Amino acid sequence: MSDIKLQVTRGEAGTEPAVVSYDVPYREGMSLLDAIFWIREYRDPSLTVRYSCRSANACKECSALVDGKAGFLCSIRAKAGSEVRVEPLKGRPWIRDLATDLD
Repeated sequence: MSDIKLQVTRGEAGTEPAVVSYDVPYREGMSLLDAIFWIREYRDPSLTVRYSCRSANACKECSALVDGKAGFLCSIRAKAGSEVRVEPLKGRPWIRDLATDLD
């Protein structure tokens, strides 16, 4: 089984961010949001990400920088054997980890 490596920005407002590396088992068709959910379930439940698609049937909350480009974690497909940098959006107030204020 192949893995993907996520380099995730961690921290909270008022602190210096740190990058934490996670190896996630790759599954065919998985999104980066699926990989984040795997990290939360099996490695670190404190990892914060904003999303609504699973609980409120809403969209556009899982936005983040992926390798320096803005995108939605739910629609960006993971690639087996890849290494991906995931950061909170710039230009918005940072709350914690990948969560920013959307207002």
